[in-house]
Amino acid sequence: MSVNITFTDAAKERLTPIVAKSGRQLKLKYDTDGCGCVVDGVPALWLVDEADEGDLAVETNFVPVLLERSRLIFFDETMTIDVKPGTTAFQLKSPGQMLNGHMPLVKVGSDDER
Repeated sequence: MSVNITFTDAAKERLTPIVAKSGRQLKLKYDTDGCGCVVDGVPALWLVDEADEGDLAVETNFVPVLLERSRLIFFDETMTIDVKPGTTAFQLKSPGQMLNGHMPLVKVGSDDER
């Protein structure tokens, strides 16, 4: 499956200093923690130290985004990452649906709490 991810100008503006300062990578994770079942997960935006085995780097109009190959089925082929107005959260949407309307940026790594 081919994936096309676009960042809005607002999302790029918000993320640029975070990504530049941290030197870390963005990952769209299909997060199932606390959901009880793999099909009950939600897309989450993570800031990670490095790619995991099985991750795919997708080129975007901003920075490459990591996706788990085994979870591609849960994402749409065309997606947009935007800022949720009036919040510090992001939104993940596709032409046909809102995949996550309130997606915080989660810092994951050796020095961070998830």
